[in-house]
Amino acid sequence: MTANNSGPIHTRLRVLSWNIWWKFGPWEARAPAIEAVLKQANADVIALQEVWGNEAENYAGILAEKLGYHCFHADCMVMNRTGFGNAILSRWPIEKHETITLSGAEETDETRNALYAKINGPRGAFDFFCTHLNWRYEQSHIRQAQVREVAEFVSANTSGKMPPLLCGDFNAEPMSDEIRSLTGLSAAAAKGLVFHDAWAVAGQGMGNTWDNQNPFVAAEFEPNRRIDYIFAGHPKARGRGHITDIEIIGNSPLDNIWPSDHFGLLAQVRY
Repeated sequence: MTANNSGPIHTRLRVLSWNIWWKFGPWEARAPAIEAVLKQANADVIALQEVWGNEAENYAGILAEKLGYHCFHADCMVMNRTGFGNAILSRWPIEKHETITLSGAEETDETRNALYAKINGPRGAFDFFCTHLNWRYEQSHIRQAQVREVAEFVSANTSGKMPPLLCGDFNAEPMSDEIRSLTGLSAAAAKGLVFHDAWAVAGQGMGNTWDNQNPFVAAEFEPNRRIDYIFAGHPKARGRGHITDIEIIGNSPLDNIWPSDHFGLLAQVRY
């Protein structure tokens, strides 16, 4: 007879990552579509990028109140826009949180950050990270430096029975130097740290999150790319952190409105 505490873990953590495109485009029409996608996804923990906000309120907090999540939001400044930040939403309490500012601002006039939240889930605490790297094609050298900073941030805030989970808009394709340094295909971004790319593990097809079927993307005249990620550290005992499923979300219009320029990702991880 197999003991209850042996064999692979069967319970799952639902993890979502999505760039929701600040207040660009038809914002007032897009907001209900964003909320509908998040509600349907029913994720346990969510990483959002390009979240608008100001001193009085931020959209992550509004979403958290509407959907019943705990929230941690941090602003940065991109293209002279304040209130352009990242956020973590969690079904369960956030025990502690931290933000770091990433390099690159002197060269680009864009301030980027990375967020960390220790989340008290029902089967033990886990470490969750969200980031959004510089976007221009020619800024791979900046993204590589930012990836190293994010990786060191993860290494300094990782403990417990679950491997770290890292999500975000990395603005880099899977075989770029910045992503290869996270996935064990080149020198590690931080000593001893490696991630599994959820789409490479469990996805079907190309997995493009920047896709010209979306008219907001088609207007930019850029090729289709996979630039948004959910990463999980190497699985621990009984498969904790093992990615079992992933799907693209927000990839169709609701009432003729596309929710964002990016498609989002929803993964299931053993937890």
